[in-house]
Amino acid sequence: MTRIWPFALVALLLMAAALRDGADAWIDATILPTTLPETSVELRDRNGALLRVYTVADGRWRLAAEPALVDPQFVEMLLAYEDKRFRSHAGVDPLALVRATGQAIRHGRIVSGGSTLTMQVARLLEETGTGAWPGKLRQMRVALALERRLTKDQILGLYLTLAPYGGNIEGLRAASLAWFGKEPARLTAAQAALLVALPQSPAARRPDRAPETARAARDRVLARLARQGTITAEAAQAATSEPVPLRRIAFPALAPHLTDRAKAQEPTALRHDLTLDAALQRKLEDLAADALRGLGERLSIAILVADHDTGEVLASVGSAGVTQEARQGFVDMTTALRSPGSTLKPLVYALAFDRGLAHPDTVIDDRPVAFGSYAPQNFDGLFRGEVRVAEALRLSLNVPVVHLTEALGPANLMAALTRAGVKTALPGGQPGLAVALGGVGVTLEGLVQLYAGLARDGQARPLRWRQGDALQDRQRIVSQSAAWQVAHVMAGMPPPPGAAGMRLAYKTGTSYGHRDAWAVGFDGAHVVGVWIGRPDGTPVPGAFGGDLAAPVLFQAFQRIKPQAVALPPPPPETLILPNASLPLPLQRFGARGAAPVDAPRLAFPPDGAHLPLAGQALTVKLRDGVPPFTWLADGAPVIVGTHRREAALDGLGKGHVTLSVIDAAGRADRVHVVLE
Repeated sequence: MTRIWPFALVALLLMAAALRDGADAWIDATILPTTLPETSVELRDRNGALLRVYTVADGRWRLAAEPALVDPQFVEMLLAYEDKRFRSHAGVDPLALVRATGQAIRHGRIVSGGSTLTMQVARLLEETGTGAWPGKLRQMRVALALERRLTKDQILGLYLTLAPYGGNIEGLRAASLAWFGKEPARLTAAQAALLVALPQSPAARRPDRAPETARAARDRVLARLARQGTITAEAAQAATSEPVPLRRIAFPALAPHLTDRAKAQEPTALRHDLTLDAALQRKLEDLAADALRGLGERLSIAILVADHDTGEVLASVGSAGVTQEARQGFVDMTTALRSPGSTLKPLVYALAFDRGLAHPDTVIDDRPVAFGSYAPQNFDGLFRGEVRVAEALRLSLNVPVVHLTEALGPANLMAALTRAGVKTALPGGQPGLAVALGGVGVTLEGLVQLYAGLARDGQARPLRWRQGDALQDRQRIVSQSAAWQVAHVMAGMPPPPGAAGMRLAYKTGTSYGHRDAWAVGFDGAHVVGVWIGRPDGTPVPGAFGGDLAAPVLFQAFQRIKPQAVALPPPPPETLILPNASLPLPLQRFGARGAAPVDAPRLAFPPDGAHLPLAGQALTVKLRDGVPPFTWLADGAPVIVGTHRREAALDGLGKGHVTLSVIDAAGRADRVHVVLE
């Protein structure tokens, strides 16, 4: 008999080895579910803060989580409560299974499940139930296989990503953001205990629906961890006094238009790092909403902020809210092509300075002129006669800038826009003199990029909003001295009424028909552009850039910094002289292609017209002539000394009437009409 037992022992060892080999083959043959679950796309700002999170395909918030980025106290509490031997077992904990079985026999019901974290991960990956034994056996098999193919931290990361936390919230990071409004890098003991307790019964313990149930579950976790010595009794007691959250906190959804663009550009990327500043973005989105209050439900707004040294976009507001249908808030107005009004005038003057056609102290005429069939007029219908170029820019006069555009050539103005990287659209295909007054389509992004170049020594500053994008070669738009001169002139503009006394180089603009109100400007560090109007392009009666957009521009700068950053000093080569000391060609601009305006001509009503009167004033319109004008009816003065080319004549009776107008040079025109 003593000779037989060694052979029996060998036989038992061989049987155990066979069972082990069979188990190994069984485990190795396990077909695993994907261990790369879909996670939310995240867009982050320049400091790593969340700008926006997208749900996964089934509408769940599920953010990828790594143990290294989680509060160590939470991990310690989780493992102590859920799986003490997680770091040592092979996926299944025999001791926990024996304990769970014994408790079930003694109590006649399941007291604890005996599932390891790895088994829970297996269940979450396959989205299976927890109670049936076939399901448990499958979880054990998958857990054993997972432990052979993944590291412990990878398995823990899957749990932190997939654990349910109530409703459509999955994973620790999504839960921490939804319930506490912060990443789980630093958690209080009470917060960590609640996040340990929620996955055990996420529907029943949701704090926003069952706060007392959630509190009780949290306190049970704290009590057990205190008994185990994971936390002190004092810390556990203090944590129980902390309230549980009563509502979910919305996930960040900043810069919706730009984040959609970023996601569409790189649809497979799970993380996008942008140059935006989340805090500034939030401030400007609030400003955009405030700016439109009381201005009509169809108006929209766009604000863009950039660092004009690097070209990095710091904030991009495409509308006052993407869900505002009446305002067509879904349209990103930072990229919409619109008429820029007078905002291109600084570029015209900078080009004129650069080419020696003018100087800020050059005298230029602001009188009625015609360039062929094109006869520009100032916005207010008035003419100032001889003015300095700097004053012409500050007053945004039209005739002087058209004089300079004619001398430069409209094609050269368009070429400068191209060098600045401005996307344009010409309605007629070929540039004309009206380009200087807004007769070309540009975007807010393009205008901000143009002004960034003027702010920073006349070199183009291509805007970029994705971190890591390569810097593009910078083309020169105008010389450094010309850029400084035009900035210096614009910096002499007074702030709008009620605005902070900041010294900004800025320009406003209003497009034809009051469709677009603009304000673009810069200080020594930042450039800001503001657009207000209707996305469908319909007119906004009474809308002016100076009234609507300029105050918002100054408020935007205040939200960047309370005080504007000083503008730079002039470059050494800048010619800073009064008019009398300038070279003779620069003392006065000599217009070349303009013709003096002819005698006044009545444009309306036409001669011989029959017009209804019905007790109302009769509207009359005038072309050419030199103001001021005198209007007469049957030789009697009705309006004297007006500078406007449109007037309303009151007190007229029915019948045949001779209407006359006389300009400042004594030239006249008349028509005969019948008022009925």
